[in-house]
Amino acid sequence: MNNFYNTILSPIITEKSTKISEKNQFVFKVKIDSNKKQIKKAVEKLFKVKVKNIKTIKVKGKNKVFKGTKGRRSDYKKAVICLNK
Repeated sequence: MNNFYNTILSPIITEKSTKISEKNQFVFKVKIDSNKKQIKKAVEKLFKVKVKNIKTIKVKGKNKVFKGTKGRRSDYKKAVICLNK
């Protein structure tokens, strides 16, 4: 069970993700090395829903400057999950 919590890291709450939630689609930040089968199994077990389709996107981190110090945000992976109605 603990493995499922390690696969799904957090929901992504933005204007776009809120808008597509009306179409039974939800967006989550997931582990960068997880695949679609692992994500599907984790979502179905944790939320007790039936997953129809999953789309994954790898987001590259940006270079940022904070108080004169250069840094880089980490890369992450997000999953758009479509549920059965």
